[in-house]
Amino acid sequence: MRSLRLYDGGEVPLIGQGTWHMGERSAERARDVAALRLGIELGMTLIDTAEMYGEGGAEEVVGEAIRNRRERVFIVSKVYPHNASRHGIPQACERSLRRLGCDYLDLYLLHWRGEYPLAETVEAFERLQAAGRIRRWGVSNLDVADLQELPDGAACATNQVLYNPQARGIEFDLLPWCQARSMPVMAYCPLGQGGALLRHPALLEVARRHGVQPGQVALAWALRQPGVLVIPKAVEPAHLRANASAGELRLTGEDLALIDSAFAPPRRQQPLQMV
Repeated sequence: MRSLRLYDGGEVPLIGQGTWHMGERSAERARDVAALRLGIELGMTLIDTAEMYGEGGAEEVVGEAIRNRRERVFIVSKVYPHNASRHGIPQACERSLRRLGCDYLDLYLLHWRGEYPLAETVEAFERLQAAGRIRRWGVSNLDVADLQELPDGAACATNQVLYNPQARGIEFDLLPWCQARSMPVMAYCPLGQGGALLRHPALLEVARRHGVQPGQVALAWALRQPGVLVIPKAVEPAHLRANASAGELRLTGEDLALIDSAFAPPRRQQPLQMV
């Protein structure tokens, strides 16, 4: 598994695991835990979750999955904007750590921007970092103007945003801005939503050429960009294995041209897309 280097010298795999919608149904808990554990064995040791997912349920699933495996994984969680105050963040973090059964988070993100000033949120993150409760902090769903408001010298480890062939507006300004500052972009929903992207003729044709699955094409497409890592969610073993091997796929210029013809690159600044 290829990896990406963070600002402090740490490394994370380019392909991780998402957990959105996990922890919402008790009947699926054993399946979800098994999926995350298989993903870890396949090298997808970065696991992304949030207090919002299943109102803490996803964090509990992750906690079960990583039991006796903590040192092998890189855990990312996210704080609700309404908890992102000077006093709210430490409390939210402790609740997340309790659900995860961990002493620290590898990375803690602001889920999206809310009412509290970014400087106040960053101050709270840095206090948690100094206390050893988080190793790094970052943001999610922030555009260039928002990132420019971060305090000078703030060590933002990543910006997690929507990115896939159907949602590529960040290529115009946000992605280049992050790349110029060596700030990794963590792509959520890299396989799209609802399956429409993976049924598109362009991805199906590229997949046919390489003898792979369209999901692998979508992941390889995002990973062609320097400084981008992906966090697809999967629960079926076949899908997990396909995701884990997507980093080995190299798309040709002809492949990329076909995808561009189906999903045009942005020619002007666009509002940041979110789901």
